[in-house]
Amino acid sequence: MPLNFMRASLDLRAPRTRRPWPPPRLALALQGGGSYGAFTWGALDRLLEQEDIEIDALSGASAGAVNAVLLAAGLASGGRAAARKILEDFWTRVSQSSPLFLPRAARLPLDLMAGALAPYQFNPFDLNPLRDALNAYVDFELLRTTPGPNLLIGATRVSDTGLRIFSRAEMTVDCVLASSCLPLLHHSVEIDGEHYWDGGYVANPPLTPLVVETRASTVLIVQIAPRRASLLPRSRPDIVRRIDQINFCSTLDREIDSIRQLAPLCASGDHSGKWAQLRLDRISAENEIETLAAESAANLNWSFVSRLRDAGRIAAEDWITQEAQTP
Repeated sequence: MPLNFMRASLDLRAPRTRRPWPPPRLALALQGGGSYGAFTWGALDRLLEQEDIEIDALSGASAGAVNAVLLAAGLASGGRAAARKILEDFWTRVSQSSPLFLPRAARLPLDLMAGALAPYQFNPFDLNPLRDALNAYVDFELLRTTPGPNLLIGATRVSDTGLRIFSRAEMTVDCVLASSCLPLLHHSVEIDGEHYWDGGYVANPPLTPLVVETRASTVLIVQIAPRRASLLPRSRPDIVRRIDQINFCSTLDREIDSIRQLAPLCASGDHSGKWAQLRLDRISAENEIETLAAESAANLNWSFVSRLRDAGRIAAEDWITQEAQTP
């Protein structure tokens, strides 16, 4: 089986130039996609074990934003061990409780049950258990004031479809809820007079801002939205799920293409060498779980969540050891 990383996205190194591996400094771009985010949990768990890798920056949308904030909060409160514990406790809680964040494909039964009402009608008090879960595990004041990896959390402005990036210094629970706001389940999240929906609609995850802001020359994308589907979807839920998967992948592909065009221009005037050394890698959940496209991203059963976690650890392990396997 081929290794579960993709180096072909972009590598501007001179052909004979070798770099230390694993990279001493790393930026992570974490995609959103409901319960598929447990794959990212596993990947982060393995990366946190690798003490010779410094995580310099994190970007994310939706479930990717949740994972990014949990990791950063853990590092701020107690280092790598605390970050691993917070991620484990959060995902265990998610699996044992009702769904906290669902993709549109999972909303169809809820919409039918509610008579296709908007959340302002069937959820007038905007009940959202994700708020309680985040507040239980994240000390946002400590996160904002403690040095650590750069955070770039993406949300979609409802007014003009623009991308809003929330930084570590301004991070609140509302920023994370904005990034993961599903407009058919929850009210839009208002911050500074603007209303926001799920960041995955416009940047899943925010990649170009991450490349610009990070000091790392190696960027690892953790992709959880399936690109491939072996069967043609025919039922309405399957069609809606596949539309979401296509949208999530296409936003990422557009950003990769933009960086591919931008990087050579930036490299010519890059005195720090970051752009000249830029390398994008990608690990993908579907490379480990072939039937992922047919699985519901609303499935939070522990058997599925733990399977995704284990797959994420395997993919991260393969990525970390890839240079040793390359002649």
